[in-house]
Amino acid sequence: MTIKTELEAALARRGLDLDTCDDRALLCALTAALREVEKGLPPAGGGRKVYYFSAEFLLGRLLRANLINLGLLEETEALLAAHGRSLAQVEDQEPEPSLGNGGLGRLAACFLDSIASLGLKGDGVGLNYHYGLFRQRLDTGRQVEEADPWLAPESWLLDTGVAFQVPFGDFILTARMYDIEVPGYRNGVCNRLHLFDVEHPAPAPAEGIDFDPTDIPGRLTSFLYPDDSTEAGRLLRLYQEYFMASAGAQLILKELEEGGHSLQELDRWAAVHINDTHPSLVIPELIRLLTERGVDLERAIYLVERTCAYTNHTILAEALEKWPAASLERVVPHLMPILRALDQRAKGHSSDPRTAIWDGEDLIHMAHLDIHYSSKVNGVAELHTEILKNTELRPFYQLYPEKFTNKTNGITFRRWLMGCNEPLSALVTEAIGPDWQRDAGRLEDLLERQGDAAFLERLRAVKGENKRTLARWLRERQGVIVDPESVLDIQIKRLHQYKRQQMNALYAIWKYLRIKEGHTPPRPVTMVFGAKAAPAYTLAKDTIHLLLCLSRIIRSDPQVSPWLNLVMVENYNVTAAEHLVPACDVSEQISLASKEASGTGNMKLMANGAVTLGTLDGANVEISRLVGEGNLYLFGRSADEVISLYQTGGYRSSDYWQKPEVGELVDFLLSPHMLAVGDVESLTRLYKDFLAKDYFMALLDLEDYIAVKEKCLTDYEDRPAWSEKMLVNIARSGFFSSDRTIAEYNRDIWHLDEPGR
Repeated sequence: MTIKTELEAALARRGLDLDTCDDRALLCALTAALREVEKGLPPAGGGRKVYYFSAEFLLGRLLRANLINLGLLEETEALLAAHGRSLAQVEDQEPEPSLGNGGLGRLAACFLDSIASLGLKGDGVGLNYHYGLFRQRLDTGRQVEEADPWLAPESWLLDTGVAFQVPFGDFILTARMYDIEVPGYRNGVCNRLHLFDVEHPAPAPAEGIDFDPTDIPGRLTSFLYPDDSTEAGRLLRLYQEYFMASAGAQLILKELEEGGHSLQELDRWAAVHINDTHPSLVIPELIRLLTERGVDLERAIYLVERTCAYTNHTILAEALEKWPAASLERVVPHLMPILRALDQRAKGHSSDPRTAIWDGEDLIHMAHLDIHYSSKVNGVAELHTEILKNTELRPFYQLYPEKFTNKTNGITFRRWLMGCNEPLSALVTEAIGPDWQRDAGRLEDLLERQGDAAFLERLRAVKGENKRTLARWLRERQGVIVDPESVLDIQIKRLHQYKRQQMNALYAIWKYLRIKEGHTPPRPVTMVFGAKAAPAYTLAKDTIHLLLCLSRIIRSDPQVSPWLNLVMVENYNVTAAEHLVPACDVSEQISLASKEASGTGNMKLMANGAVTLGTLDGANVEISRLVGEGNLYLFGRSADEVISLYQTGGYRSSDYWQKPEVGELVDFLLSPHMLAVGDVESLTRLYKDFLAKDYFMALLDLEDYIAVKEKCLTDYEDRPAWSEKMLVNIARSGFFSSDRTIAEYNRDIWHLDEPGR
């Protein structure tokens, strides 16, 4: 059947027709039509199957992405146009699945796309959050959190009818399995994302995101990452993690037996990938389930260790989960004997307390559990992996050198170039042909266009078109006026002190003060931020307040506003990123060196012709090597220098504040200008943090950051030379395809085509 036939059938079932139905009804019909197409596609075949466990899958809107992968985009656009309809207008009706927050979840979504597109046998395993992280509203200079409902009677979610019983300490919950289909790119394959949900979910909170965290049966799947500033919130997160691990583990054994395989062959037919520490309890849960079914404990441990692999996404101590034994005893008492056995076995391998699963303070370390009982452990960028091996996880690397490997992150170009930037995608295809759409490495063929003045002019024209499109979107969405002729300097990522949005804010103050002194730039600069702060992360929320106050001050100053603009995008998500990424001129990747595991926004932005301004951190190191130092802007101390400062306690922020050129900017936080529009308590808290702590060393790199950023903005005025930088970034971005990353996972970790390894 064609999409036309399926769509007409879907409309007819609703008593509608294509000419008269509204856009919302048309979205529902298109969703139903594509689901019918996807139902006819088999999952990938092969030997082993990978189960990719992740607490987040930040999918973004699915209509266009699925049309692209099914090869139906052009046909659908033509069909709608023939009836005076617009696919873009229909897309605007589609809610974004609230199943993730930041790079971790977006990476997982890209990986599922690549697993299917490479024809590999594999599904995702996660939770069906009803209200996501939260919907962000920027109200009176602050972030306000609201529930973000996305589920509708007609959505991409399919009720499979499959359910499992998940035992907790004092009750049992039913985990119902819902699927979202993941079609591969034009290869006739459709894998699945399995999302587990409670049987009787509670309704949305009456206001905001406050709810009773002790209502586990009703609230377990309400929100992603419950507020862990309270004991009840921490316990709810633990309930969530075990619910996902147990239901997923039961699914694996069910499919193993349905495939006619013995439990003793688990490692031959299944690969379990643990994306960060949230799914770590799948290790003891699989062991528990195997031993309950008659497998000897030592044999079960052997099988699970050969089956599981672990990706570490951070070196931040607070992100390496540690659970009090008392909490685990309360939530999953039936796992405690297994955890004790695993801990004793690990201590038999090493007496170093730094490698203990169960430490002397009665804390159980999830990352340590993962490393001891996984076949492979990987970091997500070269620098990150080396830091893990040489510093943060050095005792484990000395114990298990054969387990450690690097797998630099990637993005799917099907969404992040073909889907979100059709003008550039069309220009690239015209220049080098369509092969890059299957093999992003072919983007390097664009290097043949270096020095081609006519092509570079067209490249600039595409960027200009995308900037005008973004300006219209921001005006319609937020009432914000943006000059599309200005330099668009964009920092879009989760709000965290290590990502140093606060340092960028100090630059905005510096620029504001220079313009007030009469030093106007050659071209207006628009600074765009998109970020959510975790509800309990006070300093992050204070930073949002600072940015909103600066935006108000700048906007109301007639001397400054023609030259400087600061925009905070409300409720930043994948859909917002798809508008921002194609329009960006300068990509802010300014985390403190050694703290960003990889980053993937840096990859999306460079693929769309943005030039990176950043530290040598995460995947910026590989970007720098690929594009060459003339095609990005680097500043700041190296990772080795930063690590040394932490080890020696050699950084004191007050020393930098005493420099007049730095102190002037920090002191502005408590200036009459700021206090007239901002909250004294919030601004004072930020001010004191800069002076007394500044744990992520914004003041250390501030002067270098300002100098290099000013050079970057000056260089932008040489339009032909800047266009060459854009071209090189696009051409070299193909290395960061998630297809390449997943091929490496399969080659070195999963071995999906080799059952029996």
